[in-house]
Amino acid sequence: MQLEEMAAFFAARVEGYDQHMFANIEGAPEFYPATAALLRECHCILDLGCGTGLEIGEIFIQNPTARITGIDLSPAMLAALSEKFAARKTQLTLLQGDYFSLPFGEAQFDGAVSVESLHHFTHEEKLGLYQKLFAALTPGGLYVETDYMAPNQAYEDFYFAEARRLRAAQGMESGFVHYDTPCTLENQTALLRRAGFAAVECRGRWENTYLLLARKEL
Repeated sequence: MQLEEMAAFFAARVEGYDQHMFANIEGAPEFYPATAALLRECHCILDLGCGTGLEIGEIFIQNPTARITGIDLSPAMLAALSEKFAARKTQLTLLQGDYFSLPFGEAQFDGAVSVESLHHFTHEEKLGLYQKLFAALTPGGLYVETDYMAPNQAYEDFYFAEARRLRAAQGMESGFVHYDTPCTLENQTALLRRAGFAAVECRGRWENTYLLLARKEL
C-alpha cells in the first residue's frame, strides 16, 4: 500500500466526498444528526477536521444560531465548505491547518466536535490535542466525537504496527499521512479522561463508528 500525504489525499477526493460518506460509511445518515443533536444548546462550537461540513450542516438544522469555528488541513475541503454555506458566512470562521498546532485559546467554546477525523493519529497526539481542547472549553462545555474505533486491542495493535512499518518503508516517518489507526473504545475513553474529562459516555454505535460525549465539569 502506498501512503498518501493527508491534505493531498483529501484534495484528490473532494469531488463526491459527501456522496462517498453517505454511501460507504455505515450509519452516516444517522450519526451526523445524532452528533448534532448533542450540540443543540451550544452557542460557540469548535469543529476539528470539519472537511466539507457534513456535521456543520446538521448542526445548523438543529441549532440555527450557532457560531462555528472549523479547522481542516485541506484547503480544497474548506473551499467546498465555504461555498456550501455561503449564506452563513457570518456564523463561520474557517482555519486551514492542523488542529494539533493551531491555538484554540482558553474557555473560548461551549461545544466542540470531531467526526471521522481522529482515527489517523497516535495516543500521544490525541492526548495532547484533548488537553488543549479541554482548556479551550468553558466550564460545563461539551465535546462530541463520532469516529471509527477498533473492535478489540489486537485490531488496534495491528494497524498501529502496520502504520509504523509502512512509514519506515516509504520514508514517511514524519508528517500527516492518510492511514487508519483506530483506538478501541476503552483506549479512546481513557485518553479523554486523562485529558481532564471526568464524564465520558458512549451515546451510540454504528458498526465500528462510535459516538462519544465528554463533558468539562463546572
